[in-house]
Amino acid sequence: MYDYYLGGSHNFAPDRAAAARAVQVTPTMIPGARANRAFLQRAVRFCLDAGIRQFLDLGSGIPTVGHVHEIAHAVDPSTRVAYVDIEPIAVAHTRRMLSGSPAVTITQADLQDPQEVLNSPGVAELLDFSQPVAVLAVAVLHFVPDAKDPAAILDAYCRAVPSGSYLAVSHITDHYDTPEKVAEIDRLYSSTTNAARHRSFEEFTNLIGDRELVTPGAVYATDWRPEPGSTPAEGARTAFWAALAHIA
Repeated sequence: MYDYYLGGSHNFAPDRAAAARAVQVTPTMIPGARANRAFLQRAVRFCLDAGIRQFLDLGSGIPTVGHVHEIAHAVDPSTRVAYVDIEPIAVAHTRRMLSGSPAVTITQADLQDPQEVLNSPGVAELLDFSQPVAVLAVAVLHFVPDAKDPAAILDAYCRAVPSGSYLAVSHITDHYDTPEKVAEIDRLYSSTTNAARHRSFEEFTNLIGDRELVTPGAVYATDWRPEPGSTPAEGARTAFWAALAHIA
């Protein structure tokens, strides 16, 4: 569904049908997803500027135009990117797309099981955990229910990487549209394999804990170091929370 919102071509009929229904409920889905993707790109560039040359992308989906490895390799082709996703179709499709890219892997695993992810060959054999890593949990934690303790999951990944690493997080807000439409979208997603849980600002910041946030802190995705002169599309500003934390 996310690729559909981005205007990509790597999506499938059931996803397109569900996404089209969501857009009928609230057109915010499209500008919101695109604002979130723009945050991801800015966060990756920030990490690259800070010297990061390793990325662990949790719940990556199918890498589309302007995804992590493309941005990273434009700066340094040796940058290592480990993608992780639970969906078999997304993993198979990504594997075909990435054929011949030795610095990029895709692993089928559940991000809710950090040890499974971290010990998988596509992660453990690609990334050097003695060197800083940027952990990306972008537009994925709203699919992790409270019962699974998403804050503890993030903490496990942060404890696995050394000082000098970064954690990028974004999450759908609880007020991207009227309460009635938010509830309707929740019901729609609950009918798919990806039930979503929107969270308040306080709930979002609790996921990150007391880690030091890069300026401007935890904000709307559109407000996180926007490009000079850029103006958020209508409906985009309140769609996603976003933050980049330094792992000390």
